Amino acid sequence: MFDNLIGNDNVKLMLRRVVASRRVPNSLLFAGDEGVGKRLFAIELAKSFLCREPVEGSACGVCSACKRADVFVFPKREKGDDFDHVFFSEHPDLGLVIPFRRNVRIGAIRELEREANFRPSEAGARFFIVDDAEKMADPAANALLKTLEEPASTTHIILISSRPDSLLPTIRSRVQTIKFAPVPTRDIEEFLMREKAFSRDEARIAARASRGSVGRAVSINVTAFRSARERMLDVVRGVIHSNDRAAVLRISEEMSDAKNKEKFEENLDILESLIHDVWTLRTTGDGERIANTDIEDELRTLAMNAGDHDLSAWLGEIETMRSNFIVNINRRVATDALFTTMASQ
Repeated sequence: MFDNLIGNDNVKLMLRRVVASRRVPNSLLFAGDEGVGKRLFAIELAKSFLCREPVEGSACGVCSACKRADVFVFPKREKGDDFDHVFFSEHPDLGLVIPFRRNVRIGAIRELEREANFRPSEAGARFFIVDDAEKMADPAANALLKTLEEPASTTHIILISSRPDSLLPTIRSRVQTIKFAPVPTRDIEEFLMREKAFSRDEARIAARASRGSVGRAVSINVTAFRSARERMLDVVRGVIHSNDRAAVLRISEEMSDAKNKEKFEENLDILESLIHDVWTLRTTGDGERIANTDIEDELRTLAMNAGDHDLSAWLGEIETMRSNFIVNINRRVATDALFTTMASQ
């Protein structure tokens, strides 16, 4: 159990103890950065109780129950009504709620509430996982509260969140939180070379750029990443070397163009990592602590020329901007404001 997952050895140890005792809390919150494997850990925990032939209390991974528990089918992300459901795996005692775009639909939470009252179909317990739980609006969160307050004895609910502070305090007070850490860079590098056929150079770049997220590392196309990073470097160069507002605003227009919509947040992540690296080199000089090690020389030059620019304030502005995406702000206006602020700080 959990042996096929990388990182978070302390969590593995804790969950193994929970499984061994057969006393899993009815409500759990798996909290940690996006892409560190929280959902995979939740599914693996559920399989320990669904397995037909457990080995020392752990899922065998090969019986029909284990194999069916891994198989989910989701609709295309076109109609919100399609997401007003709990999506069960091929095992009827494991269900998953996922968001439609930026919201966990209240219809899905209401269906979870109904399903949570039913006894297990095959196993000794039922498990429901709510992915991206911070995307529940207040009505959906309040609909979940009753189930969290009075869960059936055979029902277990696991909330998955990369932003647990965004959950209602009443939700957080009713769950036991397990915190996940970023996965070590070296572990991600080895995983990418072993399981995904990355070259060593590609694995090193992807692992560093992922900031401890296996999911992010796997999704990185290194060639496309380098191209996007060069464009975001143009922003940092434009502000630090020449304070060319017109040039960086042209990049803002390009980032916010409809054809680049799907890449917007990825580009913002890259920009943030570059600024963070420049800030790290200016404050500590430690090249081991930066993500973009393959362009360290240029980042050091930018750090030396950053002058009075408040790089930490830039990072704060990006975080504020990212949190405002929840309310569907105009990305072009927000990006223009960010770049203008960078040029003035």
